[in-house]
This record gives sequence, structure tokens and C-alpha cells, in this order.
Amino acid sequence: MAVSLDGLFSFFASHHAIRAERVLSRSGFAVELIPGPKELSPNCGIALRFEYDRRDEATALLASKRVQIDEVHFYQPRIDGMSPRKAETATVKPEPKRKWKWLPQS
Repeated sequence: MAVSLDGLFSFFASHHAIRAERVLSRSGFAVELIPGPKELSPNCGIALRFEYDRRDEATALLASKRVQIDEVHFYQPRIDGMSPRKAETATVKPEPKRKWKWLPQS
């Protein structure tokens, strides 16, 4: 049975993310470190995916080990391969490049 990693912890600093991954994986949680989605938290570049159904157990364990988390999110990554920023701008045509003509100063 495949585990659904549909929860996401965001952190204030990357060392908290790495420590959380170690604590939870040693306790039998299925976890995965990923690049932190900017739309959820701009604080840290690393986030931790986990089983959202076990969020209460995971947050209690991290609190007991003094691992600081920023927020807990329900998270489903995009499956079309585009980031939200690319998806928003995918239909917008870029402005044409302007050719500047430099005039000599008189």
C-alpha cells in the first residue's frame, strides 16, 4: 500500500527541517524533504512532506524533541509539471524586446 505524503511542514530554518526529518523517520513516519514551496512559506528553502492523517502525532513528537515548525499544511503538488507561477503566466505573451537606439549627445 502506497503512503500518501499529503502533509507539509514548513520551517523557519533548514536545520529544523533536517532535524524533523531525522526525528520522524526514526519513529517510523514516512517523510520526504523537498524544496519549500514559496507560495506556502518564504522562510526556509526546505519543507518536509509527511502523512497528513498523522499530523497530531507528528507535531506532538516534534514538540517533545523541541523541533520548531512554522506551519502545517495540507499539500498536493501539481501533477502537470508547472509551478503556480508558471501556470499563471503561461498564457501571457512576453513583451517584445525593444531595440534601443543610442543617440550621440550634443
